[in-house]
Amino acid sequence: MSNKVEVQTRNIRLTEKIEEYVNKKASNLDRYLPTIEEARVELAHHKAARSATDRNVVQITVYGKGFVLRTEERADEALAAFDLALDNMQRQIERYKGKHQHGRGDGRSAAEAAEPIIDDETGELSPLVARKKKFVLYPMDEEEAIVQMRNLGHDNFFIFYNVETSKINVLYRRRNGSYGLIEPELG
Repeated sequence: MSNKVEVQTRNIRLTEKIEEYVNKKASNLDRYLPTIEEARVELAHHKAARSATDRNVVQITVYGKGFVLRTEERADEALAAFDLALDNMQRQIERYKGKHQHGRGDGRSAAEAAEPIIDDETGELSPLVARKKKFVLYPMDEEEAIVQMRNLGHDNFFIFYNVETSKINVLYRRRNGSYGLIEPELG
């Protein structure tokens, strides 16, 4: 049985050929995981992208009972980006199945089943958390955090105390070079 496929487009004309190709391939995802109920495929074209390989963006989101899997890929052609995203989705499905369907089956917890890590130098057991780091948070605003992030050479993320919101925030660099801000809240 094929899962339901919804195709959405932004800044791109959905030709019959593209729609047929996407529907045919995406409807077969339930062969990898029968509990998939729906797949949404979004095809987008960004004319202003810096690189030609980033102009066509395809997102595939798969919905099933109790799970959502999503992937995004970019390429210079829409169908090439779709094929890359589909391959990535198949790998995600296999990883999901490995974690949720092929369990250990012996009733042990993950901590009990984890293989002990032995330090090569001392021959002693190493803890699962290999390194803990403490640091002082200085109050600063978002702009100052960006400057500090650059000065320290932290390319991926920077944790700081936001003086404007009186909360701890995480500043991170996005794929396109801009910055994102995570503002955690207690649930």
